[in-house]
Amino acid sequence: MNESAKNPALTIAGKTYRSRLLTGTGKFKDLEETRLATEAAGADIVTLAIRRVNIGQNPGEPNLLDVLPPDKYTILPNTAGCYTAEDAVRTCKLARELLDGHSLVKLEVLGDERTLYPDVVQTLKAAEQLVAADFDVMVYTSDDPILARQLEEIGCVAVMPLAAPIGSGLGIQNRYTLLEIIENAKVPIIVDAGVGTASDATIAMELGCDGVLMNTAIAGARDPILMASAMRHAVIAGREAFLAGRIPRKRFASASSPIDGLIAAS
Repeated sequence: MNESAKNPALTIAGKTYRSRLLTGTGKFKDLEETRLATEAAGADIVTLAIRRVNIGQNPGEPNLLDVLPPDKYTILPNTAGCYTAEDAVRTCKLARELLDGHSLVKLEVLGDERTLYPDVVQTLKAAEQLVAADFDVMVYTSDDPILARQLEEIGCVAVMPLAAPIGSGLGIQNRYTLLEIIENAKVPIIVDAGVGTASDATIAMELGCDGVLMNTAIAGARDPILMASAMRHAVIAGREAFLAGRIPRKRFASASSPIDGLIAAS
């Protein structure tokens, strides 16, 4: 996406990024497909689950960083699979050790194994501890405007409300609460979870979100590489449409050209 005064780059924790599409690294058939899909998506930030992916903690096993090197991508370790604040904080500290002092993390504390819905009480607790420990926290949360504000006030560098439950592919289920979050935020708002296809990503960006993070929608597609490319273009289109400003919705059509002065029919 071209950067300009009208379309500034995405900035998180003081660093700017060309792409507003963030991608996950799980659920692909192998590391080669992960690499190809990430490249097709044009992502600058890639997230990985420290509890599920090897980035050096398991010597002798395939290492994700071999195909997605940190000198090319911003690695965003996440706390997927954590159900308590204590586990999430411990996981982030492990990530910082494995990644040589890396401070940018994605916090998610789950409250339910079936829906993977966030436990907001534990999320707030973990966010406070991580910010106090000098982490730059991007935080997955419910689409609650009050909670989003509280997480921003704690010091999170980005708030990531769900569009729908993780992996559901249901798309944007409550655009009005997302709008409320977006309009009152002073940090980037990135839709995380629930995107199913390119139009969902476009809608999120047309609402004014600063970015979209997805994994299942790409990795679970019949052709993950092609879907990654589609998502790349969808995010760009949605961002440009938001900046351009859509026409008002009307019940009836209106002439696009003035009718004054037209010659009357004989």
